[in-house]
Amino acid sequence: MKAGIVVFPGTNRERDMAIALRSVTGVAPRMIWHRETELPDLDLVVLPGGFSYGDYLRCGAMAAHAPIMPAIRRFAQAGGHILGVCNGFQILTEAQLLPGALLRNASLRFLSQDCFLRVERNDTPFTRHWKRHDVFRTPMAHGDGNYIADHETIRMLEDTNRVAFRYVAADGRLDAGDGTLNPNGSMGAIAGVFSENLRICGMMPHPEDLVDPLMGGEDGKPLFTGLVEALVG
Repeated sequence: MKAGIVVFPGTNRERDMAIALRSVTGVAPRMIWHRETELPDLDLVVLPGGFSYGDYLRCGAMAAHAPIMPAIRRFAQAGGHILGVCNGFQILTEAQLLPGALLRNASLRFLSQDCFLRVERNDTPFTRHWKRHDVFRTPMAHGDGNYIADHETIRMLEDTNRVAFRYVAADGRLDAGDGTLNPNGSMGAIAGVFSENLRICGMMPHPEDLVDPLMGGEDGKPLFTGLVEALVG
């Protein structure tokens, strides 16, 4: 699988993502600087976490207008696969490649902790190595991960099964309303969403942090092995 990671000023998770991708492909991904205007021949584009452009204006707002973004839009329009994690998810929403927005956490605090995610569908390239409603542990680290959209958009995401992951308890239970299981206050406990064609996925937590037993587990690895199987065969 030929993967490329887009690096903006302030990106700080590109090396973690590169290690995760290399662990399943055996090949180092391409690093693509934000000033580039064309993408190399790729199967997957990844927008990693960090604080692109210092999160000025809004998280991801300036990155959404970087020189590389027209090429990423063309890649998306041609049916290319894109993964956006944390700041990458914020960039995808700001670029209107995914619906909704990521606002300040309900607690108004930066959260750095493990969380549990429930897989809402497993017939996509990103989730094919899980079963539906599997629960996995993954770290999260963000101050603006509160997913919000207008009620019509939330209804559309639910009706068309485009919610990728939800924040839940270890046994898969949803939050009872006290916020303990939905750490940032996201509408519908949404932690990630898909594009209409299921080829773009954005999520706030960091599956790339859990792909090696030496680093605490492999809960995040099925996302990457599934992508390799789907895109390479």
